[in-house]
Amino acid sequence: MNQRNKLIYEVTDLKKDYGSRTVLQIGRLQFHPGTIYGVIGAIGSGKTTLLKILAGIERQTSGTLKYDGEEFKTTWLGKIKPIEEIYLASVETLPESQKISQIVQVVHPGKVDRIRGRFFSRGRFKEFWDIPLKNLSPGETSWFKKVLAVESDPRVLLIDDYGTTMDSVMERDFRTRILKMNRELGTTIILAAPDDHRIKKFAAVLIHLDNGHVAKIRPGISKAPPKRY
Repeated sequence: MNQRNKLIYEVTDLKKDYGSRTVLQIGRLQFHPGTIYGVIGAIGSGKTTLLKILAGIERQTSGTLKYDGEEFKTTWLGKIKPIEEIYLASVETLPESQKISQIVQVVHPGKVDRIRGRFFSRGRFKEFWDIPLKNLSPGETSWFKKVLAVESDPRVLLIDDYGTTMDSVMERDFRTRILKMNRELGTTIILAAPDDHRIKKFAAVLIHLDNGHVAKIRPGISKAPPKRY
């Protein structure tokens, strides 16, 4: 297997500008399939922008991003075509006026009963099922997007602000589910957070961003699992 096939993402001279402001500038960065990565950085470091570019939601201003050895395909209007096997845990594209139950029905139509039983059958979470997304607090909303994420079956799972609004019990539960996805399905997982306190415990690689640049790359405590293709 050549190097090209060993990489799920390859970033070269990537730059992202918003107006006159450059928010991301990365010379070279590589992601291997079946590996858990942590992207670490303070607010404004470029974490969310990087995840959106990797998900195909935003386009870089210049440079190259290859997924499986090829650049994302675009429509004749220049928009990136949706990539179903990449899942970004984000609430930005979810309808705020719809009830949680309605959103689950749309996102995971075949798993409604399982998701309700696992996450909305006890404690204060029972009342969430029948209320609109807009009525959840920022922390509750963040928790809900992670529920949708761990119940998805993507090839690549991207989660922003991992662990920032979860208590230790909740985070441990999500970590168990994420590790199961990675171990059993070979899912490539990229998590972003302001610090490495939680992610370093199970990520194989930690990528530290500073003002849009890669400051350092370090191994996490965990080792990369055997690859499954």
